[in-house]
Amino acid sequence: MIITTTPMIEGKKIVKYLGIVAGEVIEGANVFRDIAASFKDIVGGRASSYEEVFIRARENAIKEMEERATTMGANAIVGIDLDYEVLGQSGSILFISASGTAVVVEDI
Repeated sequence: MIITTTPMIEGKKIVKYLGIVAGEVIEGANVFRDIAASFKDIVGGRASSYEEVFIRARENAIKEMEERATTMGANAIVGIDLDYEVLGQSGSILFISASGTAVVVEDI
């Protein structure tokens, strides 16, 4: 499956628009990651434990969106957008949404 942020795919023609598809992931951060990230804030450096959470959540949201598009009969998703939100009183919940338009494409 081709997945792109662009509205078109070079060398391909969109022959059918199937509709909007989305994938959502809610990921909680645990206390150990919070402590490690706080320490990184104090001494400087990257909070790799949080980066891993972001990466995994983004990949899962895209995978879920792709599975829904496949179910609809799509072979591509165009115009995808990724949205990130932090939820919860302490900001320890990450919500990631991936959305786009499921389409059928063929070679030009």
